[in-house]
Amino acid sequence: MFLRKIVITGGPCAGKTTAMSWIQNALIRRGYRVIFIPETATELISGGVAPWTCSSNLEYQKCQVELQLQKERIFEQGVRTMPVDKVLLICDRGVMDNRAYMNDEEWAAVLSSLHTNEIDLRDGYDAVFHLVTAAKGAVEAYTLSNNAARIETIEQASQIDDKLIAAWTGHPHFRIIDNSGDFSGKLRNLVAEILSFLGEPDPYKTERKFLIRYPDLARLEQLPNCTKVEIFQTYLISRDDTQIRIRQRGTNGHYIFTRSEKRQLTPLRRVDVERRLTQEEYMSQLMEADPTAHPIKKTRYCLVDHDQYYEIDVYPEWKKQAILEIEVPEDQKEIRFPEDITIIREVSGDKHYKNYALAHEMISEDKEE
Repeated sequence: MFLRKIVITGGPCAGKTTAMSWIQNALIRRGYRVIFIPETATELISGGVAPWTCSSNLEYQKCQVELQLQKERIFEQGVRTMPVDKVLLICDRGVMDNRAYMNDEEWAAVLSSLHTNEIDLRDGYDAVFHLVTAAKGAVEAYTLSNNAARIETIEQASQIDDKLIAAWTGHPHFRIIDNSGDFSGKLRNLVAEILSFLGEPDPYKTERKFLIRYPDLARLEQLPNCTKVEIFQTYLISRDDTQIRIRQRGTNGHYIFTRSEKRQLTPLRRVDVERRLTQEEYMSQLMEADPTAHPIKKTRYCLVDHDQYYEIDVYPEWKKQAILEIEVPEDQKEIRFPEDITIIREVSGDKHYKNYALAHEMISEDKEE
């Protein structure tokens, strides 16, 4: 069975309800069984269990997170018994959404009560798609009338939207769908992103890569919309032109493990197939490491700026430069870069700056001055 679990999240009045219908229609036509896990917060609040009815916000959040996780386990258990080939399990919000409604102390208490960590919770989903609230860029469409649990003003909705983005920043496949066009265009963009993630019909990515001056790491780490991730990846022996790598990704001793197979079609387009590994599978596949390629170690700063998701890779061998990557539509010509990032030049088509080349060439000196 091909099973993927994704999250559709977003700020208040972002269009999630309508989006679910669009997603279902698009995926059913491609042979998927689409299963929805209802939004937990709406269920609880509508039923009378809310932050203002519980003894404290912390106690409410413990209930919501635990119920969210239990629902996901039960739904996935049921899905795996279905006699179907392809299933898309869609969470109407994921467990990290709760992070936006807690302070640091409350969040730490929730993690402790569940005996878990942020990496396992955040990266336990295959992909996350954030719909930006109508309060940011489509104020005329903002309303409280279609959800009895919604109480936020326009200003509060914008703040919550920012906090939700910050909570999910760092996920390996996080996409932000903004309000730059009309509502139908927004939903078409969402469906296109999901189809691209699933490889339906063509798993193409348009990835732009830029060589940048070494960034101010201390400043990056202080930004609420930036998350630091440790990455260690190893290339495996391949008998054709496919690049096979396994990756350990996480922080503070908590990691997820993946295997990715890539085939480059053009300098800007490639086909990817990726799947999650257990730690045991990862350790076993390390035995198949390509002896001609050195393991790649890097620190990735996942940054959201003006609703665009950037990844900044810092290599320990480099002291003057780093790499910034961004995925954009093929026809997008201009890119807005984050403040204080100095672009040296674009290296999207330069094979010397691909991780596969770095692993084989072990470039340790800066190529630009």
